[in-house]
Amino acid sequence: MDSGFIFEPPSDEEIEEPQSEYEEDQGEEVDVEKPSKRAKQSPWDFAAYSESVSDEHFRRRTTSVDFKITKSLQQRSVPIVDNDHSDSELDQHEDYKPEDEDDFSNAGDTKSFFAPADGASFHANSFMELNLSRPLLRACEALGYSKPTPIQAACIPLALTGRDICGSAITGSGKTAAFALPTLERLLYRPKRIPAIRVLILTPTRELAVQVHSMIEKIAQFTDIRCCLVVGGLSTKMQETALRSMPDIVVATPGRMIDHLRNSMSVDLDDLAVLILDEADRLLELGFSAEIHELEVNVLVLVLRVRLCPKRRQTMLFSATLTEDVDELIKLSLTKPLRLSADPSAKRPSTLTEEVVRIRRMREVNQEAVLLSLCSKTFTSKVIIFSGTKQAAHRLKILFGLAALKAAELHGNLTQAQRLEALELFRKQHVDFLIATDVAARGLDIIGVQTVINYACPRDLTRQVPNYFLMLYVHRVGRTARAGREGYAVTFVTDNDRSLLKAIAKRAGSKLKSRIVAEQSITKWSKIIEQMEDQVAAILQEEREERILRKAEMEATKAENMIAHKEEIFARPKKTWFVTEKEKKLAAKADKASIEKGKGSGNEVTSAQQAEDLKIKEKRKREREKNLPRKERRKLEAAREMLEDEDQVDKLQGSGKDKKEKAGISMVDLAYRRAKAVKAKQKALDAGKIVKSNGKKSKHSSQESNSRAKEMRELFHSDMSEKKQKRTGAEATVIYLDMLSTYDLSCVSL
Repeated sequence: MDSGFIFEPPSDEEIEEPQSEYEEDQGEEVDVEKPSKRAKQSPWDFAAYSESVSDEHFRRRTTSVDFKITKSLQQRSVPIVDNDHSDSELDQHEDYKPEDEDDFSNAGDTKSFFAPADGASFHANSFMELNLSRPLLRACEALGYSKPTPIQAACIPLALTGRDICGSAITGSGKTAAFALPTLERLLYRPKRIPAIRVLILTPTRELAVQVHSMIEKIAQFTDIRCCLVVGGLSTKMQETALRSMPDIVVATPGRMIDHLRNSMSVDLDDLAVLILDEADRLLELGFSAEIHELEVNVLVLVLRVRLCPKRRQTMLFSATLTEDVDELIKLSLTKPLRLSADPSAKRPSTLTEEVVRIRRMREVNQEAVLLSLCSKTFTSKVIIFSGTKQAAHRLKILFGLAALKAAELHGNLTQAQRLEALELFRKQHVDFLIATDVAARGLDIIGVQTVINYACPRDLTRQVPNYFLMLYVHRVGRTARAGREGYAVTFVTDNDRSLLKAIAKRAGSKLKSRIVAEQSITKWSKIIEQMEDQVAAILQEEREERILRKAEMEATKAENMIAHKEEIFARPKKTWFVTEKEKKLAAKADKASIEKGKGSGNEVTSAQQAEDLKIKEKRKREREKNLPRKERRKLEAAREMLEDEDQVDKLQGSGKDKKEKAGISMVDLAYRRAKAVKAKQKALDAGKIVKSNGKKSKHSSQESNSRAKEMRELFHSDMSEKKQKRTGAEATVIYLDMLSTYDLSCVSL
C-alpha cells in the first residue's frame, strides 16, 4: 500500500472525533481534499429489506426476548447489578511473552498460477483519473468518496478491460466499490433493447449480500441499471418476480440462487457476462464448493449457446485472505487471472491494538463473568462480541439484558427480519453490544465499531483450509480499525487455543498485549450470574413453549390448506433441491469423521473428491426419478422414508450383524420370502412349467391348516409389537394375507 495514503470516512455516520496520531503524522506529506459541505448519503440501509420485527411478532403471536427480559426485571424486587465500582480493582496490562518459539510455515508458497500484473498502479489522486462516467462520479461524490483506495486504483482500470482478477487487501479498504464501479461502467454500454441478467455477485452470507446490494444501488442511483437481491429468509415469490423482469445485476447467496434456477420458470443465466465472488476464499471452501460448481454448470451453458452471449465471461474474486488455490481456480475456469494484492494477506492495520485474555483451565467456568466485567467498565459501547455457537450467543444476550446492558444478537436461529433489525439497531447505536456468531465475521462494514471481543476462538473441524483459524481471526478483528480508524481486538484464549495464540503473536509481533482482569470484579460477576440462572432458565423455557405452540399452529394451518387446496397443491410441479437438509447433515458428519480418522495422513482431498462424486451420482438419480409419474415418485419416497425409519430403529436398539445372526430371521422377513415364493409358484403354474396336483385334501388337513393360520396370526402380531415397526394398515394387511396364503390358499378369501 502507498505509504502516503490516508483512508477517508465513506459517510457522515461517524461521530466527529479528534484527529488520530496516524493522520497527524501523515498530514504533512499528503494534501487530502476536504469533503464538500453537502450532506453525504449512507451506503447502508438494512431496515428497508424486510418487515419490522414488531409486525412479525404480531403475525406469529410471539414476544421478543427483550420483552421477556423486561418482564423478568420487573418481577425482580431487588436489583442484582450493583453499579458502584469505587472499590473495584483496575485491569493490568503487560506485553505478551510467547512460551516457546515455533516456526510457522507459509501455506501460500506454491508456484504462482496468476499472470504478472506489471504496470498496475496502486495510486490515484481522484476517481476522474480512472475513466469513470459522470453518473458514477456523481454517486461517488454523494457518498463522500473523494480519493480511491489502493485496491480501487489498481482494480478499476484492469477490470474495465474485461480481465479476470483475484484481488486481496486488508479489511475495510473498499473492495466492494473496487468491483462495483467497473462493473457498472461496463453495464452503461450494454444493449438496452435486450433485457438480461448480465452480472451475478455471490456472497457467503445474507447480511453481506444485503450490504453489497445496498451499496450497488447507491452507486447506480443516477443510472438506469437495475439490481435484484436473492437471499434466503426473504419472500421467494417477490424474488421470482424480480428475476423474471431480467435485472442487470443479481446479488445472491448460492443456495437461494440455485433454488430459483431449478424451480422458477423463465430464470436462467444464459447472457451472463460477469461473475463476482465476494469473500471468495469462504465460497471456495468445502461447505460452498458444490454449490459454486452447480452454478458454474449453469453458467457454462453459455459456451453451447452462441445467440447473444459474449465469447467469454469475466470472473473476479475478492477477499482479505485470498490464497493461491490453483485447483479451485481452474474449476472456475479463470483465464490468466491477475493477482492484485494491495497488502499482504495477514497484514494488520496499523491502528489496531490487539490484546489477549488468558482463560486458564480452572477459570473456564467464569468466562462469562470475565466478559461482563470487561463490558461493564472497560469496553462500554460499539462492541461486537463473537461467540462460538448460536446457543451461547442467545444466552449472552439474555445475561446482558438482565445486567442492564443494551445488546442485540445476530445468528442463524433468528428470522431474517430479526437479523437485519439487529444490524440496524447496532449501526444507529441504539444498542451498545452486538453478540454474533461468524455470520457477522465477513464483509460487514459497520461504521464506528471500536472493539471486537473474540469470546470463543474458532474451532471448526470441517474446514480443510490451511491456517483457517488465523484467517477467520483476521476477518473477525477486521470489523474494527477500518479505513484508518482506531480499534481494539480482545481475544479470550483457553488452554485448547494455544496454536491460535501463537499465530496471533506471530502476526501482531511486539504489539500484542496481555490483559489481566481484576479478580474482585470476576468474583462479583460470578455471583451475579449465579443469581440470574433461575431467570435465564425461565426465559428459555418460555421460548421453548412458544416454539412448540407456533409449530402446532403451523401444522394445523398446513393441514387446513392441504384440505382446502388439495387439487391445486398436487397440480404444482414438485420442487427439487440441490442438497436437502438431511444430506447436509450427513455430509457434515462424513466430513468430521474423515478428518478425525485421517488427521495428518493427507487423505482429505481424496475424501472430498469422493464426496463430490457421490453427490453427482445422487443428483443423476434424482433427475431420473423426477421424470417418473407422480404416483411412482410418491411410492419411492414412502419406501425411502420407511427404510430410514427402520435404520433409526435398528441403531437405537443397537442391533449389529452378530445379534441378527443369533436372533435368526424375523417373522416379517419370513412372510416376505414365502409370499415371494407363492407368487413365483403361481407364475410358473400360469406358464405351464409346473403341473398342479389334483389330489383331494382331507378334513384333517384343513383343520390343521386353520389351526396353523391362527398360530401364525398370533406370532405375527407379537412380532410386530416387539419390533415396533411403523407400517401403514394397508401394507400390514397385504403382508398378513400373503403369510396366510403360504399355508393354505383355500383358507383366505380376498
